[in-house]
Amino acid sequence: MAEYVLPESAIEEERFLAASGPGGQNVNKVATAVQLRVAVFKLGLAPDVYQRLKVLAGTKMTSAGELVITARKFRTQDANRTDARARLSELIGKAHDRPVRRVKTKPSKAAKARRVDEKKGRSEVKAGRGRVSVD
Repeated sequence: MAEYVLPESAIEEERFLAASGPGGQNVNKVATAVQLRVAVFKLGLAPDVYQRLKVLAGTKMTSAGELVITARKFRTQDANRTDARARLSELIGKAHDRPVRRVKTKPSKAAKARRVDEKKGRSEVKAGRGRVSVD
């Protein structure tokens, strides 16, 4: 997977939020969580890449075509900013990868013969389960 270089012009908004989790009093007074809003249409993606990105992003994509990434994993704002941008470029990089097409295969002649033999054997076993007539 190729790493995608994100143009700065594509980032519409970078918001800092109050994070949750470990951090003590610091978490209450410093906005360390980062929320990135990216206008996907400004990225100039091909239509098939855009469709794959839409599927990969899921609920992170808004109806207006914005991609929203929130990072609150680390205690520092800078680390969260770096994490958000890395996750964003990774997501767009994954969307650029074309899915590998499945190659259809057929069972070999020997495999077909084995299957028929097994079916015949199973049929004989079941046929032998009937009532035994006393002649």
